[in-house]
Amino acid sequence: MSLSEFELKRTKKIVAAFIEKHRPEPHIRPNLDLSFRMEGQSVEIFEIRPHWNNPKEKHEIPIAKATYVKTRQCWRVFWQRSDMKWHRYDPAPEVRLVEDFLDLVDKDEAGCFFG
Repeated sequence: MSLSEFELKRTKKIVAAFIEKHRPEPHIRPNLDLSFRMEGQSVEIFEIRPHWNNPKEKHEIPIAKATYVKTRQCWRVFWQRSDMKWHRYDPAPEVRLVEDFLDLVDKDEAGCFFG
């Protein structure tokens, strides 16, 4: 079951504010930027960087992902390892609010999101 229209708009607003707060200065953004996308009941945060040998080509580098599980009323938290697969974030595999997910990403105490 996916997020309701109200929950979707609320989540987008909260995550957009988090991204805006953490984006680099405007003069750095052509070389490093931060963004997010929502698909279904998942929110994914990623970096945007130019390709190393073709600066006109942009690459998205996943940082963190949370998927809402309506039946459990929680967000499952994931990080992407070097195998390019999403793995459960074991220090806190589930959180109650999207704000809690963003707090985990911001603090990055395990060094999984930003290294």
